[in-house]
Parts: sequence; structure tokens; C-alpha cells
Amino acid sequence: MSNVRNLDLQLAEQIQHRIDDKTKPLGALGDLEVLARQLVLIFSQRMDVEQFATTRFAINNPQLVVFAGDHGIAAHGVSIAPSEVTGQMVANFANGGSAINVLCRQFDWQLSVVDCGILHAPEPKLGVISQRLGRRTASFTTAAAMSDEQLEQGLAYGKQLVETKLAYNCNLLAFGEMGIGNTSSAAAIFSALSGLAPEHTVGRGTGVSDDVHTKKRRLIEQALLFHSAQLNTALDILRCLGGFEICQMVGAMLAAAQQQKAIVVDGFIATAAAMLTIEMEPASRDYMIFAHNSGEQGHAKMLTYLQVKPLLNLGLRLGEGTGAALCLPILQSALAIYNDMASFSQAQVTDVVSA
Repeated sequence: MSNVRNLDLQLAEQIQHRIDDKTKPLGALGDLEVLARQLVLIFSQRMDVEQFATTRFAINNPQLVVFAGDHGIAAHGVSIAPSEVTGQMVANFANGGSAINVLCRQFDWQLSVVDCGILHAPEPKLGVISQRLGRRTASFTTAAAMSDEQLEQGLAYGKQLVETKLAYNCNLLAFGEMGIGNTSSAAAIFSALSGLAPEHTVGRGTGVSDDVHTKKRRLIEQALLFHSAQLNTALDILRCLGGFEICQMVGAMLAAAQQQKAIVVDGFIATAAAMLTIEMEPASRDYMIFAHNSGEQGHAKMLTYLQVKPLLNLGLRLGEGTGAALCLPILQSALAIYNDMASFSQAQVTDVVSA
């Protein structure tokens, strides 16, 4: 696929020493120290020692992309909202009225909205990026969600979009989503990758009733059985069970990791895309920061499966990239501590750790 490289660790010891030498007990800033190490490692790739020593590390032009797509599975009534809501919410994003717009303005993210294939294409005047693969995926209960051609084009679209963002000196990308029915797709992907039964991966999405939750689980069980002979690779799983927005998100994550940029992974659907990305390119995990543990039932199990620790746990289950957006000040704080916090010798404080 994209030949993602693992992080080069030649500067890791120097980075860790600088963190440990700050005026604090060893490890006292907890996960903020882990985050600082990961970010500096990512941002220092391809630097020589001299350049590394004189660089002040910062997040440049952070980009948050919301991918939107409609799902054939939604026609079975697996959500409290009809598919038409996807297009309505895309218009809301374009007009600046959603939660993700508010958070991006609050934290200075550059926000882009992508139509990956929704029932009703937005009006051109709204400024939504058009990367349509169709009006919606097929219902994955009785057919592959997308064709080989749609899969290939979707991955290419995601890659191309990232390349346009990186042309503006961006070193941090976050990805969100919108699509009625996409928690069904994400749960099916998780079951296919992990072997967990749908009863452990299927949640309530937008807040469905017990009856709808049961129907949703049974439809995913049906889909996994129907496609069982074909779910051999991550690409097979994506083609059979994925969504147009998930497909383009995977392409974007692969491209960002290939270019050694930091990736902020949002919630349940974005983590499904990350799981597929890691399955295709295991080294891509090095570049991923997992934003939060969402309120969707299967998300904590996804994070456990990946053996990663999220930054936040706020019970969010909105999607849109909202959890990822909230992480930016935490990422900036980790770098500020790395750049600006005094060492024991600079502050003339006794280093009780090394003494």
C-alpha cells in the first residue's frame, strides 16, 4: 500500500532526557509527558542532530476534515434519524452552525467538509469539497458496500486531500465523520477485524430503542455471515462493510502516516478507520493520537484491542471530530512544557531524582 515507516528513534533518548530533566519529579506530568515525547518524535523525523537542537517544536496549521457519507444499511431503520439528515448536517457544517464549527473556531482548527457520497449533494455555493463515490453505499446485508472501483477511488481521494493540506505546512491532521448508519458499519468492521460477536461491538448510535438495537445487531450478524468467505484482508472488510466516508478516511490516514505527520483519531467510526489503517500498515500506529473514549458501547473495546490510551473520557458520542478538536490545547500544552519548562540546572533547583 503506502509503505509507512516506523518512527526513527535515534533522537528518542535525547527527547526523553530533556523531559525527565524538567523541574518536576520523574513522570509527574503523566500522560502529558508521553504525548510530548510522541509529538516531538514525529515532528523531528528527518532532522539531523544540529537542527533538532535548535528547533522549537510547534503544531503548524492544524487541519480537521469531516468526511460525510450515506449508508445503504440506514434504509433498514437502524438509526433514529433518516438518511436525509446527513445532507442537512453537511449544510449545517458549511454554514458554521454545528458543534464541530464552534470547537474549530474556539481552538483555531482549519475545518474542511467533504461530500464522499450522500443522498443529496450539497449546493456548490456551500463550499463543501465534492469527492462523491455515489449517492450512498449498498446495504451490506446482501451485497458489498462498495465496488472495487469505488474502494480504489475513495482511498485515492483521501490521499489527495491530505496532500493538499500538507502543501500548507500542516503537521497535524484530525478526521471526523458524518453519516446516518455509520455506527453499524463501524461495528461490523470491528467484529470482522477482532472476531468479537456483534453483541459486543454494536451500540445504540444516536440513541435507538431496545428493539432497534436488537435489529441492528441481527443485521450485522447477517452481514458477517453473508460476507464470511470474503473478509480476508482489511481491504476486503472495507469494501464489503465500510462506508464512503470511512474509505476516504482510511486513505487520508495512510497518506498522513506515509508523510510522517501526526494524526488525531476521533471516536468510534474514526477508530474503525484507524483499525483498518493499522491492519494495512502497522507502522501507522506510531503517528496516531487517540482523542477520547466515546460513549458508544464498542469504542472502549476498540481502544483495548489496539492497546492504546485515549486522552479524554467525556462521554461524547456525537462524531463530527468533536473529541479530536478538543485535544488541540492538550497537544499544544505538551509541546509548551517540552519547549519552555526549565531544567533543574537552568532553574538552579536541586535534582533530587538524579542526585
